Amino acid sequence: MPALLEVDHLSVRFGAATVVNDVSFSIAAGEKFALVGESGSGKSITALSVLRLVDAATSTGAIRFDGTDLMTQTERQMRGLRGASIGMIFQEPMTALNPLYTVGNQIGEVLELHEALRPNAARARAIELLARTGIPEPERRVDAYPHELSGGQRQRAMIAMALACRPRLLICDEPTTALDVTIQAQILALLDELQAEMGMALLFITHDLNLVQRFTHRVGVMERGQLVETGETAAVFANPQHAYTKRLLATRPQRVVQPLAADAPVLVDVQQAEVQFAIPTGWFSKRQFRAVKQATLQLRRGETLGIVGESGSGKTTLGMALLALQPLAGGTVTLDGTRLDNADRSTLRAMRKRMQVVLQDPFASLSPRMTVGQIVGEGLALHQPQLSATEREAKVLAMLDEVGLSAARGIHGVLQRYPHEFSGGQRQRIAIARAVVLEPEILVLDEPTSALDVSVQQQVLALLAELQQRHGLSYIFISHDLAVIRAMAHRVMVMKNGDVVEEGETLALFDAPQQAYTRELLAAAHLA
Repeated sequence: MPALLEVDHLSVRFGAATVVNDVSFSIAAGEKFALVGESGSGKSITALSVLRLVDAATSTGAIRFDGTDLMTQTERQMRGLRGASIGMIFQEPMTALNPLYTVGNQIGEVLELHEALRPNAARARAIELLARTGIPEPERRVDAYPHELSGGQRQRAMIAMALACRPRLLICDEPTTALDVTIQAQILALLDELQAEMGMALLFITHDLNLVQRFTHRVGVMERGQLVETGETAAVFANPQHAYTKRLLATRPQRVVQPLAADAPVLVDVQQAEVQFAIPTGWFSKRQFRAVKQATLQLRRGETLGIVGESGSGKTTLGMALLALQPLAGGTVTLDGTRLDNADRSTLRAMRKRMQVVLQDPFASLSPRMTVGQIVGEGLALHQPQLSATEREAKVLAMLDEVGLSAARGIHGVLQRYPHEFSGGQRQRIAIARAVVLEPEILVLDEPTSALDVSVQQQVLALLAELQQRHGLSYIFISHDLAVIRAMAHRVMVMKNGDVVEEGETLALFDAPQQAYTRELLAAAHLA
């Protein structure tokens, strides 16, 4: 079968640094090809080079699309191809979509530009595309802004925009990162269906090896800018030839749970917790939305409780309620017998030292204007004001060394550097250090590994397990990644639409789920 896309000896350099080195592969019409590798391996730069979207770089080699070398095309000619013949779904739709325009306007812009449709016709076609990608009430959602849609709906809107002109090649850059397992399965099924309908070729950029194994025909493995192995997906997974491929396939989460002491005391006791939000329904009217409905749980010292469920299930809202960052509409939260849900400011301040949080996106949660030394030391200055500046710096350095960020680990000048100077995995280590330096008893971990590639994810999970064992920490581990929960949690709680539908010891629940919804989650994650 003739190739639709041929990448021939592509090299990309930024100054003296070569980030893509002599890469060659091809994709046939109707084929699904994946590029996998760790962060920094060059896979996204390779994909962006196909559309000539890499600025300030020197590129050599050839990229032929249907026989035409894109490296020789003018910018005007490339604008005619982008969105029309070659579509792209970007990793983070909240960043890729313009927050100032409705999704209908953004889809319509593509149609007006490439197919010369008039605004009314473009709007009607946008509604059709939103309906085709499975967004409910497309006539209403077409006028929604990106922030008014859920993560899965935003990703569907991105797919609708990318497919508006029925491209022959669709580039998908981490299209399911940070989506829960059932939404991931829906997005993949949708892409599969649309690809079969339109005869598109797909270039997948991902670190999700399960996705690659289930969804693609062929795979290429990239390491430090080089394509080290290619082949039929099933063959590569069954019998990897390169040492790096073998290492990647061996980095799936392994269970690292230590047995819980029989006499471990209960630290957190939640009884019948209710969380409600007021949702505007008109100019002067509102309705109450129950985000968490009568949730009851206990957390013991040294225990990890996993909370799983789809987007909108209430799992993060419940986690924030445990930290008294979200007020309760009913029920109680106690820490060692002290009520937190109605506590005064001084009680809450004392509690903050004992309960800390690590948020999903460290790039968003770490201030870009503060150095790492300031970020990690900020909590110490507040909660341990008796420490001198020298003592505080010593504690910060010791904590950074404990999470693997120090000169002894090959990272120099860490105190004076800023978050943007670190990789995603290193930023997550900084976020963990900021929380653990206060010597808390409880950590709420909200999707701490969702945007990390598999090897970095494994490193962060190993770090969390090590810190738990060393400091006797208790974790509330919120995640949509059921493989991670299986690896880390003593017990698991399943939430749907604000309700706790099932809970129990992790392996027992995964092996014999009682509720249909739990079985659906496990099937979507291919753990059933």
